[in-house]
Amino acid sequence: MSLFYSMWPVVLTTYNLPPWICMKAEYLMLSLLIPGPQSPDKDMDVFLRPLIDELKELWVHGLDTRDAAYENGVFQMRAALLWTVNDFPARSSLFGWSGQGYRACPTCNEDTPSMRVIGKTAYFGHHRFLPTNHHWRSNLQFDGRTERKRPPRRFSTTDILEQLRRVKTGIPGKHPNYGGVKRKRGDDELNWRKKSIFYELPYWVDIELKHNLDVMHIEKNVCDSLLGTLLADPHKSKDTDNARRDLANLGIRQELHLFEDGNKLMKPAADYTFSEGNRRKFCRFIRSVKFPDGFASNLSKNVAQNDSRLLGLKSHDCHVIMQRLLPVGCRSLVSKNIWGTIVELCMFFKQLCASTINVSDMVEAQKQLVLILCKLERIFPPAFFDIMIHLVLHLPEEAILGGPVHMRWMYPFKRYLKRLKDYVRNAAKPEGSIAEGYVVDEALTFCSRYFDDVETRFNRPDRNDDGIHPTRQLSVFESQCNSLGKQSYVELDNNARDKAEFYILNNSPELEPYLKMQAPEVTTELLSLSSKTNMVVSSYPACIVNGVRFVTHEHDVRLRTQNSGVSVPGTGQEMFYGQLQEILEFSYLNGFLVVLFRCKWFKCDSKHMVTENNITSIDINGEAYKDDQFILASQAKQVFYVADPSRGPNWRVVQHVKHLTNASRHVTDDSSFLNDADEVELSDEEDESVEEYADEETDAENDIDTEEDDDDRSYHASDSD
Repeated sequence: MSLFYSMWPVVLTTYNLPPWICMKAEYLMLSLLIPGPQSPDKDMDVFLRPLIDELKELWVHGLDTRDAAYENGVFQMRAALLWTVNDFPARSSLFGWSGQGYRACPTCNEDTPSMRVIGKTAYFGHHRFLPTNHHWRSNLQFDGRTERKRPPRRFSTTDILEQLRRVKTGIPGKHPNYGGVKRKRGDDELNWRKKSIFYELPYWVDIELKHNLDVMHIEKNVCDSLLGTLLADPHKSKDTDNARRDLANLGIRQELHLFEDGNKLMKPAADYTFSEGNRRKFCRFIRSVKFPDGFASNLSKNVAQNDSRLLGLKSHDCHVIMQRLLPVGCRSLVSKNIWGTIVELCMFFKQLCASTINVSDMVEAQKQLVLILCKLERIFPPAFFDIMIHLVLHLPEEAILGGPVHMRWMYPFKRYLKRLKDYVRNAAKPEGSIAEGYVVDEALTFCSRYFDDVETRFNRPDRNDDGIHPTRQLSVFESQCNSLGKQSYVELDNNARDKAEFYILNNSPELEPYLKMQAPEVTTELLSLSSKTNMVVSSYPACIVNGVRFVTHEHDVRLRTQNSGVSVPGTGQEMFYGQLQEILEFSYLNGFLVVLFRCKWFKCDSKHMVTENNITSIDINGEAYKDDQFILASQAKQVFYVADPSRGPNWRVVQHVKHLTNASRHVTDDSSFLNDADEVELSDEEDESVEEYADEETDAENDIDTEEDDDDRSYHASDSD
């Protein structure tokens, strides 16, 4: 099926649910399905009318709802629409502010910094956001002029309403006789196309954050622009011939201007693009990266055969590259000034996408982003700065108003759209197929809640589920795992067994009262612990501990994933890093078991471990603690290592992985927690499926998402990807 088809699902989610389930597909409500084959564009409000009427009724009159917690079993429920989540083009149809032209930014409004370059509008001139006395305002390297304008104003809800009063009411419809005639906006209308139907909601005018800027699409577009320009991709590079002509028209960076050499037009090499050899180095670096199980897709498949560019990157691929790989891979390939600016931008996205954020950090990030964008303007040509680059500036402000981004971005809804597309069985009637499939799936989901003796999506074990182990009086006996692979037996010598037993005893805090002769009676577990372990212990190639998959290094080198990296915290602030060598299960009397990891630990002194710009590099050739290699399986934290091209073949960059604890995964009966965006199980068939988790509950109620399907195999995408 290769139809140019566009439909718009409108999805509601309830924020009053616990944060680990409110973004799950089972709790999303398909309230509307705006039919295709073309985009509704300015007629979006016509299709939203039934939803708006119901939302008004829910707010004004409420709805009688049954709840056993009340004496009469009924209470009056009211609901409010908190905000919308959508990509940037869809925002124009919802909000009414056009995302094109000189005033494309809905936050900066009529003060959007923009300029016309050859063939496009560039959103250039961010030194205007600097304080009026900043010395960069008089620097001519930006656009050849001194910036004397004041920073853009902040438009209040009252200012927006005043602008909307000047907007003429249009007639819906696409027919020329019924509103389809294109009219030219007046100067007093700015970029407004209409007054949104959401303003009919009594509370909508008082909401500060009405429409979220989608971090997922913005991060993907920024990553595509950076990679395309750095790799000189002929299809995605912003460093075109016209971009060089723009520099000549502005009279800046003369060393980059085009010049004629005989009958040929020559284009000087720029310091912000990789040379041909460096392009191969970067692509080989990406090809060599191995992620932990379920962390990200296999990026080696996205590297071109000639190692010259990256192809077919999904949104989550760009998310991982921006926050994990780009700062490492380009360190030795560009100048320190360019690398430092790129790292600052990447670290901002990493800070923004954290599960918890501080308001003070976002306020400081807002100030730093202005400097980062100004530095980028002194590096890249004006054509590099499309609207997506500019929108990065407003992400900290929205984070302050709306909280962590994992409750406000498109990842869960994108995954839900994939489910809706799977409902299509009749390509001639996709809307009907989706509606029928949705109703059937809702009925089956409801019924499956009551099938305790049947495996359903709600009681099916997770892929990396280690089961529920019995609670013990001695914590060391809780260091157990779900072993994987073929069991083998290893006979330890006396020295190795003594070291393992000493480590087990030394990590048993429950023994302190016995050492002080203040202990109660002797228990069975204590008697078992005081006895010797067997000389022959069980060994496994892999195991699952607290929902994390670990694989010994010997087996790990043969896989496309990397699960052998481990770390443990020290007594102070230091961290110890190593590789898992063996998984050993020690047997005690009465059937008690203890699982130990034997690891190769790397030297962590200043000579063998260096931290620069929040990037920690370690020399894997330096081995330490050869006489102290054991740790409890429950103490291990997973890390993975990425090659560090700037320091040599024996150096690796440490990348930490954040996992859910075993306790948090069993808080409720529905233990299918949403993972952080960096800890996503991605398959080749569903690379963009992403789940995230939240630490804190928000007191919002409803969230609306309107988005076109983005699978080019079936439907036309209106995304800004």
